[in-house]
Parts: sequence; C-alpha cells; structure tokens
Amino acid sequence: VQLQASRGGSVQAGGSLRLSCAARGVPFSRSHVGWFRQAPGKEREFVAAIRSGGRTHFAESIKGRFDVSRDNTENTVYLQMNDLKPEDTAVYYCAARNGLRVGYNYPDMQNYHYWGQGTLVTVSS
Repeated sequence: VQLQASRGGSVQAGGSLRLSCAARGVPFSRSHVGWFRQAPGKEREFVAAIRSGGRTHFAESIKGRFDVSRDNTENTVYLQMNDLKPEDTAVYYCAARNGLRVGYNYPDMQNYHYWGQGTLVTVSS
C-alpha cells in the first residue's frame, strides 16, 4: 500500500494551495483518510479527515479555510487550503485507515494504518 502526496509549495499569506493524496494498493473508496501536519519544533497534529462515506471533520484552527474531498474514481483525496496563514507552515501528511474496521477516532494518529511521505507547505507573511 502506498500513499503519494502531491508536492506542497510556497505561498504568501492569504493564498491557496491544494494537496492531493493518491493511493495505490488500497481501495480508497472504503478508506477513511486523514490529513495531519507537523510544524517545526511541534508535534504532529490533526488537520482534517474524510470518512469513506464522505463525512468530514476539521480541526478548529483551520475550520472555514480548509476543505477535504475525495474522488474515488481517481483513488485520490484532496485538501484544499484557502486563506493560508504563516502558522499553517508545516509538513503535511495524508493517512488512511480501512473503513470497515470499527472504532475510528479521526484525530488520533494511531488510528491510521498507512501514511504518505509528507509534503512541505510554506506560507510567508
């Protein structure tokens, strides 16, 4: 199973960026997918998640600015980031969990079985 995140990038504050996470070897349609990020010197934190059925969850810090969606035909999940702020600077990771397993706790990193390699997003002021 491989999760491949798209390249991040550098944007100015207020700008937008879209990350994608493509899966190989696992049917994304049956997977819950989460996005996490890790800023320099900080612990990895939950950003957003989308369940296999499409229900979404967001961290308070990004609510209203980020959106998560999925295209099961492309086996890809997207993280649309708008109105980016310098504090959004971090390495972003996508992660997946078999949606058929019970007990999904979306903000908990331990709940995910597969992880992408991480991609750097830099927001300048």
